[in-house]
Amino acid sequence: MTVNRATSSFPVLSWMPVAAMGVVATTDVVAGPGVGFLPLVSLGPAFAGLVGGWRRTALIGAVALVLCVGLGLYDGLFEERRGFTAMASVAGVTGAGIAAAVMRGRREVELANVRSIAEVAQRVLLRPVPRTAGPLQAAVSYTSAVAEARIGGDLYEVVASPHGVRVIVGDVQGKGLAAVETAAVVLGAFREAAHDESDLVGLGERLERSVARELEGEKFVTAVLAEIGSDREVTLLNFGHPAPMVVRQDGSVDFPQPPSYALPLGLGAHGVEGPRPHQVAFAPGEQLLLFTDGVSEARDEGNSFYPLGERAHLLKDADAHGALDALREDLMRHAAGPPHDDAAMLLLRYHGHGEGKCAPGG
Repeated sequence: MTVNRATSSFPVLSWMPVAAMGVVATTDVVAGPGVGFLPLVSLGPAFAGLVGGWRRTALIGAVALVLCVGLGLYDGLFEERRGFTAMASVAGVTGAGIAAAVMRGRREVELANVRSIAEVAQRVLLRPVPRTAGPLQAAVSYTSAVAEARIGGDLYEVVASPHGVRVIVGDVQGKGLAAVETAAVVLGAFREAAHDESDLVGLGERLERSVARELEGEKFVTAVLAEIGSDREVTLLNFGHPAPMVVRQDGSVDFPQPPSYALPLGLGAHGVEGPRPHQVAFAPGEQLLLFTDGVSEARDEGNSFYPLGERAHLLKDADAHGALDALREDLMRHAAGPPHDDAAMLLLRYHGHGEGKCAPGG
């Protein structure tokens, strides 16, 4: 059975048909037979057709016809054509309302089916990251700039490979379905190559070839790859993406920049040298936050960027998911409204060997 969203979200709408007929009936009785409010009884089935199902619309229409007969007899309108004209008006509006309710119900069923398929596609594309991977605890936050969508042009993934825990966070140029398709290409290539390639450079080259085959013109994907092994270091490979944030045990913050500028994925065919990997110390008790420019470039009403480094203290919650939720809520308050760009954040906490158990909920 289809539940009408308008009546479920705003219960007052379900009472509009009854209220309209009640007002018309009361006004007609008070004003007396000479005024002639009787045709306005059709407002009841008209409102019912807008906000209710076809059965309810038919019931309201039947009540409106009974009310029309009663008021017509009271006003003495059946001695002339006015009474029959009013009844025809109510019957016609009821029929139109029933037809509208049936068509709306079919569209709602189709929309529900499309949403179900979209949710499955979203879960396949952006799968939940593992709560633990090797010595790491992981949490992710994704906010799409498209209303009622859970995916867009930002992407992320965590893979526990034979070569260490490998991570990607990226941002596809553009928005809409084309960006989602490109994100799917990058994630598919990463999930396969993360297990096969022995180093990040080889992994990055595989991604470059995959993206170059799919993209046309000047389209591109910024991304940062990370590999965390057992040597208390994280190796980063940056394709024109914002540098991640490292939160040290003492609360200090670092944004490790790549040794040289590199073009995003999809532009490697221009003959420019690809990115070089660089190592950053990453010890137990420290945190690594990878994010997209929807986070770092979020602006407030004064056009100021979000001060991510100054908000690192929000990640002190023992639960990684709770910490990331606190940071996301602060980002939304800073932006003071719906996001203008997709915003993805992936938080990795290094617990070390023998300390990989998650906090509750993590």
